[in-house]
Amino acid sequence: MPAISMGKVDELEVHVLAEEHASGMFWAQHGISFLLKLDAGGREYKLLFDTGNSWEPVRHNLSLLGEDLSGLKAVVLSHRHYDHTGGLRGLLEDLNGSLPVISHPDLFRPNFVLPLRDIGIPYRREELENLGARFLLSRDPVEILPGVVTTGEVPRTSELESRMTIETYTLRDGRLVRDPLMDDNSLLVRMDGGSILLTGCSHAGIVNIVRYAHELAGPVRAVMGGFHLLGAGEERIRGTVRAFREMGVREVYTGHCTGLKAECAFMKEYGSDFKQLAVGRVYRFP
Repeated sequence: MPAISMGKVDELEVHVLAEEHASGMFWAQHGISFLLKLDAGGREYKLLFDTGNSWEPVRHNLSLLGEDLSGLKAVVLSHRHYDHTGGLRGLLEDLNGSLPVISHPDLFRPNFVLPLRDIGIPYRREELENLGARFLLSRDPVEILPGVVTTGEVPRTSELESRMTIETYTLRDGRLVRDPLMDDNSLLVRMDGGSILLTGCSHAGIVNIVRYAHELAGPVRAVMGGFHLLGAGEERIRGTVRAFREMGVREVYTGHCTGLKAECAFMKEYGSDFKQLAVGRVYRFP
């Protein structure tokens, strides 16, 4: 595994651009997209984490927020599913230039659910590269900025998460086989007081992800994104909330595939330190 520097980010703003919930005139959609604005060493940077399933609502929401993507350093894709990658083509068309796209080597591997439906990235690599995408596909963590790093593949060690809550398949030697979605990766922003961890769908298991993030970069202060507890049983939900406390997580920001029961459990445990994600909201970490 590449060495990770001990750099830190001084300030972070996370703008919610795509999510199932929205306020005011913002547009909701199935999927996730976050704009990160970072201050590190006196310099400002912009990163995009996931692109939702459609770019038009993201473009609309950026306008309402008074934000743009000029100077965007890179886009990080949490995994290959359409609700996290579907806006990528529109993003590239709007930027009309070269953009690093950071993800996993399985990004373009087919992924299906049954009855047969393709839920993978809806584009070919060649068409995205023709629009300016420069793919950096790594199984290992990638340090984008000092203090900002992807997790890469997350070890699946938690007994609590020994079974996926979604059965997906891929093709191998002409056969449909179970796909464990090893491409699921998250983004860590190291700050004084603990890291901010952003997740897409947490197919690796949210407890596994937080545990591994702690190994990579020290204590995790806040977790933001989809936890994929929709359809999970009461035992797993209670165990997940308990594990968050045991691992020292102090703030929870969640939505998308987390599920109402899990959100209620986190809200009961975390009180005012729990926030339900919604398009248009901006979260600041000084």
